[in-house]
Amino acid sequence: MGMIAGLPGASILSKDAIMNIIVRESAPSDLPAITEIYQHAVVHGNASFEVDPPDITEMSRRREVILGGGYPYLVAERGGRAVGYSYAGAYRPRRAYRFAVENSIYVAPDQQGAGIGRLLLSELIKRLEAGGFRLIVAVIGDSANAASITLHARCGFTHAGLLPAVGWKHGRWLDSVLMTLPLGDGNKSAPV
Repeated sequence: MGMIAGLPGASILSKDAIMNIIVRESAPSDLPAITEIYQHAVVHGNASFEVDPPDITEMSRRREVILGGGYPYLVAERGGRAVGYSYAGAYRPRRAYRFAVENSIYVAPDQQGAGIGRLLLSELIKRLEAGGFRLIVAVIGDSANAASITLHARCGFTHAGLLPAVGWKHGRWLDSVLMTLPLGDGNKSAPV
């Protein structure tokens, strides 16, 4: 997943903007907003390769799988409203991949470009590093998704590859951009 549904050129946050946003653990009460944000991204964007937007029951099930696996699932709140969310989950199911995660970030359409994605990703990185993970893989939908590519680069991710024309959505072929960020010692030492 490793994406942000956003506008090109996400802005740098001002001090006032940062003070108005709280990044916290998600709660079941956030699911209506999370579902609405994701449904918009599925229907109108290319960040997600899903073509049919999931309902709140499915989004709740997915959140429980993430949390049940011991991964973080965060929400950005502004004025009492969930305006974005991020999470990480297993990169792949086989045991050898257990120290690598894949991240996802989505921001409400009316909040994009305000730096919310950067706050969410920064906090997600901190939590994953504290959890002993060694690598984050961002699988960014659409090589034209400049907002997500720029966000990940600003947070230290580097380009790791491109899967050309791997998805078909909205009447065109879409690429997946792969970016990675080592955590802690990365591959310089054995994991604990």
